[in-house]
Amino acid sequence: MIFLNLDDNLLIQYNQISMPRAMLDYTKTVLQKVSFDAKLFAKELKKAVSRLLPSEIEELKIWLEYFILDKPELHPTLILIKA
Repeated sequence: MIFLNLDDNLLIQYNQISMPRAMLDYTKTVLQKVSFDAKLFAKELKKAVSRLLPSEIEELKIWLEYFILDKPELHPTLILIKA
């Protein structure tokens, strides 16, 4: 890990940018791991939608559409993110 000598303002701005990205990446990892079970996948997707920012939800929607292309059992979960 690299630490930079920044003033507090810049450091706060960096954390505000990087934390949501980390949450989105974590969400994608969780969804990939639970994709074997449609009910569990839907549950995790609902949690993600309630915790992510609107811009992150849009990005997640795009990722999800590609991720479930070959997983017909997960197609009904798209309604959870389009609502």
